[in-house]
Amino acid sequence: MEIRRYAPHAYYTLAIPLLALTLLTAIAVGSTPIAWETILRCWAHKLLPAGWVDTAALTKADEVIIWMIRTPRILVGALVGAGLATAGALMQGLFRNPLAEPGLTGAGAGAVLGAVVAFVAGWSTQAVTTLPICAMAGALLALSVVYGMATQGGVTPVANLLLAGIATTALLSALSSLLLSLNIVNWQIAQEIVFWMMGGLDARSWTHVWLCGPFVLLGFLVALLHARELDLLQQGEEVAASLGVDVERTKRVLIVTAAMLTGASIAVAGSIGFVGLVAPHAIRLLLGPSNRSLLPASAVGGASFLVLCDLVARTIHPPVEVRLGVVTALVGGPLFIYLLIRRQREVGAA
Repeated sequence: MEIRRYAPHAYYTLAIPLLALTLLTAIAVGSTPIAWETILRCWAHKLLPAGWVDTAALTKADEVIIWMIRTPRILVGALVGAGLATAGALMQGLFRNPLAEPGLTGAGAGAVLGAVVAFVAGWSTQAVTTLPICAMAGALLALSVVYGMATQGGVTPVANLLLAGIATTALLSALSSLLLSLNIVNWQIAQEIVFWMMGGLDARSWTHVWLCGPFVLLGFLVALLHARELDLLQQGEEVAASLGVDVERTKRVLIVTAAMLTGASIAVAGSIGFVGLVAPHAIRLLLGPSNRSLLPASAVGGASFLVLCDLVARTIHPPVEVRLGVVTALVGGPLFIYLLIRRQREVGAA
C-alpha cells in the first residue's frame, strides 16, 4: 500500500480559501464582534483610492478596531506562522529529518536571550523597535557561534551543525533562565520575560508588521530560489555535488535563511513552538518531499495555523488572553502525535 499524496493544486484549492476565511474570522471575532461586510469595506477604504468606497456606514470605532488593532495583529501572526513553517521546512530538508525544527541552529534560543537582555537592561521601554532588534541580533549572534563551532577547514558537516546547535541552545536557554531568576524580585520585568518566553501577539502594531515582513518575504524568496538545491541535498551531499551543487555555499545560504526567518518571527511574537515542526511535517505527508511545492504550501499552512491558534488564545477564556505559545503546544502536540501514528501505520502497511 502506497502512502497517498495529493496534487499541489488540490491543496491550494482548499488551503488558500481557508487562509482567507481564517484571517477574516480572526478580525470579526472578539470582544467587539464585527460584520465581514464592515471589515471588507474598511480594508477597501484604506487600500483603494479616496472616493472609491462609501464610508458612511463606517464608524471611527470600526476603523480603529479593524485597521489599527486587529489587522496588524493577524498580519503579524500570518507572517510569523509562514516564517516559522518555511524555516522548519528548510531545516527538515537540510538535516534530512522530518522531525527537525527551526531552533536546531540556536537561532531561536539566541533571539529569546536577546529579548531577555533587552528587558533586563531596560532597553525594551525606550522604543517599540528595540526589543525586536535585540532579538534578531541575538539570533544572528547565536547562529554565528554555532556555525563557527561546526565548521572545520571550510567544511560544515550537518552532524557537527546539529550537535553545536543543541549545545548552544541549551547554553543560551540556561542564560535566559538565569537572567529571569536573578530578576524575579522585579515582578514587572519577570512577568514581561515570562510572557515573552510563552509567545503572544497582544499589542502588535503596524510597526511590527514592517519589522518582520521584509525579512520573512526575503527569506521565503531565497528559500524558494534554492528549492532545487535543497531537493538534491536531501539525496546526499555527494550526489548533490556530482550534479553541480556548491554544497557548502548552499548550506550556508539555507542556514542563514532559516535563522533569519526564525529570528524575525520570534522578534515580533516571542518564543512559539511547534509551528515550524508540525506545519511542514504535515504538508510533507500530504504533498511529498519536493521543496518547490513544500515550501510555499508550508508557508500557507503555517500562516493559517498560527492565526487560528491566536484566535483561540484570545477567545477561549475572555477577558484573559491565553499565551499563544501555550495554545500552539496544546494544539500542535496532539496533532503531531496523530501524524506520527498515522505515518507509522501507513509505512507499516506499505
